[in-house]
Amino acid sequence: MMEGENPLANAIRASFTRPSWAFLLLIFTGIAIFSIHITRNTIFQLGPISTQAGLERPGGPPSCSGLFEAPQRRRVVKSISEFGGVGDGRTSNTAAFRRAMEYMEKFRGTGGAQLNVPKGRWLTGSFNLTSDFTLFLEDGAVILGSQDPEEWPIIEPLPSYGRGRERLGGRHISLIHGNSLTNVVITGHNGTIDGQGKMWWDLWWNKTLEHTRGHLVELINSHNILISNLTFRNSPFWTVHPVYSSNVVIKDMTILAPLQAPNTDGIDPDSSTDVCIEDCYIESGDDLVAVKSGWDHYGIRMARPSVNITIRRVSGTTPTCSGIGIGSEMSGGIRNVLVENLYVRDSAAGVRIKTDKGRGGYITNITIRNIMMERVKVPIRFSRGADDHPDENWDSKALPKVRGISISNVISVDSRKAPLLEGIDGAPFEDICMKNVSISGLSPSVKWNCQFVSGFSDGVSPLPCFELQQNGSSSWCAYS
Repeated sequence: MMEGENPLANAIRASFTRPSWAFLLLIFTGIAIFSIHITRNTIFQLGPISTQAGLERPGGPPSCSGLFEAPQRRRVVKSISEFGGVGDGRTSNTAAFRRAMEYMEKFRGTGGAQLNVPKGRWLTGSFNLTSDFTLFLEDGAVILGSQDPEEWPIIEPLPSYGRGRERLGGRHISLIHGNSLTNVVITGHNGTIDGQGKMWWDLWWNKTLEHTRGHLVELINSHNILISNLTFRNSPFWTVHPVYSSNVVIKDMTILAPLQAPNTDGIDPDSSTDVCIEDCYIESGDDLVAVKSGWDHYGIRMARPSVNITIRRVSGTTPTCSGIGIGSEMSGGIRNVLVENLYVRDSAAGVRIKTDKGRGGYITNITIRNIMMERVKVPIRFSRGADDHPDENWDSKALPKVRGISISNVISVDSRKAPLLEGIDGAPFEDICMKNVSISGLSPSVKWNCQFVSGFSDGVSPLPCFELQQNGSSSWCAYS
């Protein structure tokens, strides 16, 4: 390769010699341009959106952001400085943020309020949001997570998990938290929320963690939420966690964590309905996006599925996990998921479904299309391996149902391993349908790994396993 040449561009030019890929590659060119120009320091250059936040852009690319109903201009706008905040990076602003939120609560249901965070470095512990509220970070504003664990109080575990995800008992609250909220916006003019998670990662690595780490942002039982136009960095645990929520839009975000930072998932919609994730760049030590719905018998009992999830124009890298993960906590069920225009590079897996005995639940009606991957170890992986359980009461007879997975228009270059599709004895994965999938870079001796799966394939290279070479008579596999 000549100096200055781009490997992705070369891959696209080489693949274009196949006429059947022509239309697909026009799409991928756009994805590649979008992804290549986003780097570790990229922030989406959009203006303040305190009045018409989240509206779809006329004439632009397809968008699901219309799920969010944009509020009118907030009745009251205040600065954190008015509540005693000091943005020097050293002074604790925990009390200032909590005073501000107590004040903002007065305008819930009566026009709402907006808290502006000006340029500076604002150190704080956890604080709770309120309804009809906008948190707006101005250009140059950085909210820093406190390094004092006491400023991340312990709260009750989620009922669909039964305990903290990492440790028995409760869990640390998220840095920015909310429960039973409506009409909330977290946005700005390219500001940053930095969880300063290294302290928490060290506790995990040293096995001295007493309670499950807190998320950067968690919103529970909430409706009509917009998170946009910010950079989130260094979350202690999962970065953005909407759970039991609806009409959630997460867009134009940059989410960054060191690639070795444990469990720093980018965005994890969990037992939520009508979620839109689009135009985001993510680097993390775990899945870029993972759709979840509860853990084993606790999730089965709560039966709160994740439904109608759209993930579009997301790009990034994760050396240990997947670009898009579904599960492994999926016991409440996951259905109606659309993933499209995804670009994943230098990652362990591109698309992964994770489940196991004891999970129960279901994963169905999943559409994954227009995917570009570079140097991804296993491009497509559906498998067991989620053999962790909350307690001894898990039911080994609770088998997950995985059915109706469509994957189309996929290019993976410089792949290391063939796809791995391994269902469960007694609960095979059914109607796995693939069309126009090209995986290059494999040794000719490398074969697909399939067990307890069935489905259909068309235009797939290299030739898939026998289990995916059925006649496609299933209505699910009848491609238009």
